[in-house]
Amino acid sequence: MARTALLTSDVGDPRTPVVVAARRTPVGTAGGALRDLDVVALAAPLLRAVVMDLRAGGADVRPDGVDDVVLGNCMGPGGNPARVAALAAGLALDVPGLTVDRQCGSGLDAIGVAARMVLSSGPDGGVVLAGGAESASTAPQRLARGDDGALTPYDRARFAPDDIGDPGMGEAAEALARQSGVSRDRQDAYAVRSHARARAAAGCGRFADELVAIAGVEHDERPRALTAATLSRFRPSFAEGGTVTAGNSCGISDGAGAVAMLPEALRARLGVPGLAVRAHVVCGVDPNLPGLGPVPAVRAVLGAAGLSLDDVGTVEMTEAFASQVLACTDALGLDVLGSDADRLCPDGGAIAFGHPWGASGALLLVRLFATMVRRDGPRYGIATCAVGGGLGVATLVERVG
Repeated sequence: MARTALLTSDVGDPRTPVVVAARRTPVGTAGGALRDLDVVALAAPLLRAVVMDLRAGGADVRPDGVDDVVLGNCMGPGGNPARVAALAAGLALDVPGLTVDRQCGSGLDAIGVAARMVLSSGPDGGVVLAGGAESASTAPQRLARGDDGALTPYDRARFAPDDIGDPGMGEAAEALARQSGVSRDRQDAYAVRSHARARAAAGCGRFADELVAIAGVEHDERPRALTAATLSRFRPSFAEGGTVTAGNSCGISDGAGAVAMLPEALRARLGVPGLAVRAHVVCGVDPNLPGLGPVPAVRAVLGAAGLSLDDVGTVEMTEAFASQVLACTDALGLDVLGSDADRLCPDGGAIAFGHPWGASGALLLVRLFATMVRRDGPRYGIATCAVGGGLGVATLVERVG
């Protein structure tokens, strides 16, 4: 059984953490439109934007009115980028900043950490900004020192000890596709769906209120017109005769997302709508099948809130690989290529936009805020992601106000 680190809040509790503003940068393909921007340059404009949104909503938040900044990042330079971004955004010198590395769950767990801060600060607590940022384009080269003292470049840190199994995410996605019986045709169909929905949403201006233009970039770079016939020509990327390809997987990307969170008592005084964090969880699963992490995580937050998946109108899941998404939704009982197509990533996901690792979890909350608050959508939503090394992260939110 997975062990969980669980946060829960009750309806009517004035301490309940509530997201009242949410913004993101466009997502750029690594080496593309955002290639010259490092983690701080991506994050700082977002922090300023969510503070401005707070003030537009009636909150008298000045640079010295933010209590903390929590940002996820997993491939950057170290040195606590959250603190550096807070200073670059013009926040007060006494705003500390905390950087979270939960790998590609970092942005979502940073929001969970912020929620705990708000909950523990009581009904008179202040504002915490949270999210994630990743610049694959400017990530530093990492070197490992061998037994002979020689330095050798490496692409990623270890996820697990060798005697347990330390597959890369692509290899693990291929293994999960085989174990779960997720066919190549279904994976390609899901990838076509992701791109088509992202392009349709962009075409009708659905992202306009959440995007913060940065370095002259105003739109997501990657979504494109795809067909199943086009994707069928892609070769397997991770195993001979496999089914996981570059076409039905996410792209390596640059981007950032951020939210502003405060206690329910303050939200009620302001009279603004928001997303109350009802439960947040991190679960451990087999590092050899990390893609299944969302399954116990989603079940845990639903159990904590006394809900079933039928109560949840929107689920945002990081689409690292179509095989992983389909294996998880099959296990959870969601028919995402059929009757439940409008419930999962309704405006597309990471297969279309790309996957800026440390930011992707935060982007899920930005999308939930757009769907549930800006468009007066369903009452309950879930954000969830799978994480290298065998983790699942999930956050259950409720629309309030």
